Amino acid sequence: MKRRIVIIGGGPAGYEAALVGAAQGADITLVEDQGMGGSSVRLDCVPSKSFIAAANIKTDLRRADDMGLNEGIGKTHLSLTALNARVTELAEQQSGDIHAQMERVGVRVINGRGYFTQDERHSAVHVVSVDAADGSHEEIECDMVLIATGAHPRVLPGAKPDGERILDWQQIYGLKELPEHLVVVGSGVTGAEFVSAFAELGVKVTMVASRDRILPHDDADAADTLETVLAERGVSLEKDARVEEVVNTGDGVVVRTQDGREIAGSHCLMSIGSIPNTEGLGLETVGVETVPSGHIHVDRVSRTNVSGIYAAGDCTDLMPLASVAAMQGRIAMNHVLGEGVNPLRLKTVSQAVFTRPEIAAVGWTEKQLEERGMDARVITLPLASNPRAKMRSLRHGFVKLFCSDRSGALLGGVVVAPTASELILPITIAVANGLTVNDLANTFTVYPSLSGSITEAARRLIKHDELD
Repeated sequence: MKRRIVIIGGGPAGYEAALVGAAQGADITLVEDQGMGGSSVRLDCVPSKSFIAAANIKTDLRRADDMGLNEGIGKTHLSLTALNARVTELAEQQSGDIHAQMERVGVRVINGRGYFTQDERHSAVHVVSVDAADGSHEEIECDMVLIATGAHPRVLPGAKPDGERILDWQQIYGLKELPEHLVVVGSGVTGAEFVSAFAELGVKVTMVASRDRILPHDDADAADTLETVLAERGVSLEKDARVEEVVNTGDGVVVRTQDGREIAGSHCLMSIGSIPNTEGLGLETVGVETVPSGHIHVDRVSRTNVSGIYAAGDCTDLMPLASVAAMQGRIAMNHVLGEGVNPLRLKTVSQAVFTRPEIAAVGWTEKQLEERGMDARVITLPLASNPRAKMRSLRHGFVKLFCSDRSGALLGGVVVAPTASELILPITIAVANGLTVNDLANTFTVYPSLSGSITEAARRLIKHDELD
């Protein structure tokens, strides 16, 4: 008999789980109210990275003089309307492609909202209520439910987005013209990415950080490098500034902080984190536990505390990354269908900040190693010493590796480079598979290439006794 599975949410966690389940012959119903791909594809990851990709073209053109090209080529005009139209179109295309893929593998997709209304904690069968967009309603019995409802932008009471001058990151693509002066509230990953992109497009940008540096949860050297680059691009940084309110004055905005500072601009982008989409799901009805932030608590195979109910993605209390969401979804589906799974290992998760330069990291951080008193060797190799970097006129960036002092096993690494999100892969493979600096050092790389700095850094970490 086919296993009957309902997935609430069609983002990376939901659609990846659906693909796994369909491949194994399960009867899959997926409920999604925003379109396949969820907010990740339609409003977050796909559009933001498409926007950033366009901004990076301006970066490359700006280096034209160094390459001997015509002076002034870097001043090429960019149409924000055309750029945003392309961003929106790409997101829609990706959403459509995912929907078509669901149809090909036999997944039933319902445009609507799913939730719980019955307590089946002591039953082998769960019931999901579905309100479809066409006004119909149905109750679906199933053996397993995967909650993958994602998250939405957090709103500051005194700075509610209005879609005109006060915007969240899902509304930024509605702008028709480049802002004269963009004030970005929030110094985390999303805030840093948009600061970098708009600065590259020639916009005057002020970043308001609640702490003493940007990217407070990332490698300090990487954050310092990005601060240097942003300063060169003309970005102003207001540190230790907690925002109290943002006012739309009609022809601009005023950002007020708790310590009395006032920052004026033409527009304000709010990037202060996200809230899990767990309200209205009826989690209390079925007894699914959440943490104080509202996120669903799960274990490393995506199980909640209720048998037969799993959760994955940004609605859970693990890393809010699309790659993690997808892996959680795949693990959950394989686990419920009886396939062997490896529990999620967070220290093998690579993550990236898509600024210019990009920042990517995996494994233990330097700060964590120091706090735990772990015996580790660390090497930082500036990218400026790399021949390929010189050819591309790259002045900022580095490769940093950490390894066990005793075994030489790779514990983690950081890359700051234009393509750091790609360059982190060999380090991730090494960390995930327990490879040593010796293994990495003796791996061939193309010459000249930026990846050559990774193997060179590994060679510099090798102790003579490891060569015996």
